[in-house]
Amino acid sequence: MRDGGTLWTLAVPTGGDTLRQERLTRDLHATLHGTDGLVVGFHDADEPTGSGHKGAGVGEVALWAAGTAAVARPASQVLITLIKEWCAKERHRKVVVTVGDDSIEITGRPDVAQERMVREFQDRVAADDGPEPDDGAV
Repeated sequence: MRDGGTLWTLAVPTGGDTLRQERLTRDLHATLHGTDGLVVGFHDADEPTGSGHKGAGVGEVALWAAGTAAVARPASQVLITLIKEWCAKERHRKVVVTVGDDSIEITGRPDVAQERMVREFQDRVAADDGPEPDDGAV
């Protein structure tokens, strides 16, 4: 289901380690899947391949996420919070979140400047995210 709400792209950079990227992306999917107000799935590969195929053209593994309904908190806040918690589980985990032409890299232990950048990113995408902006939300 990609037809409701803002479509987010989530990529786990691993420095070219395809197997680690796939493992971490599947773990992130498992973490996000089943969260109320979010629908998460795998981006389709450019070329369809058979089950278990790891040949050329597979490329990076990425997820898409979208909000399903109006919830108490905008889907962007829920999604960003879950990604931060997932990243904090293991050292050096990162997720690149892209919405349209805007993207940000989220880590599990952001410093003050990174937190500010995440809030600014959320403000930019919040207009498409929920029924109304929540000025008191972080």
